[in-house]
Amino acid sequence: MMKAHFSRFAAYNAWANTRLYDAAGQLDPAARTRDIGAYFTSLHGTLNHILVADQVWMRRLTGEGPDPRELDEITQPGFRALRRAREAEDARISAYVDGLAEDAFAESVDYANLAGQPQNMERGLILAHFFNHQTHHRGQAHDGLKRLGLEPPALDLLYFMRPKA
Repeated sequence: MMKAHFSRFAAYNAWANTRLYDAAGQLDPAARTRDIGAYFTSLHGTLNHILVADQVWMRRLTGEGPDPRELDEITQPGFRALRRAREAEDARISAYVDGLAEDAFAESVDYANLAGQPQNMERGLILAHFFNHQTHHRGQAHDGLKRLGLEPPALDLLYFMRPKA
């Protein structure tokens, strides 16, 4: 049951990110990097933060992949490279979740936070936070698109779940 739940969230995550990046791709680089008063300054900064946070958590969960040290680290200054990295991370997330056994979601995971302090949490709770975190910051990016003059795409889970006509 948990595996199906989180597999659905991984698929939704990739779908929503694709829609968000399609919209952001309509903007010129100056608009994407303009300070719009967002928590991570710009639309690009917000998109980069979502990627960095995912990489941090995936490294904690798998022991592999990029190892960013700061949550506001700009690992991909160019939009095309950022989008390619996002798509690769979304595929990695889906493969990770789909590769887990049902009982793995209840397992305890040891990791260190960015300050190096030991932590421990159930894998299912980590994944719940992981996907919730993305949704939170996609909402900020959605607002950023509106501030930059674009009509943002619908990103609600409901739109993902509706049957395709």
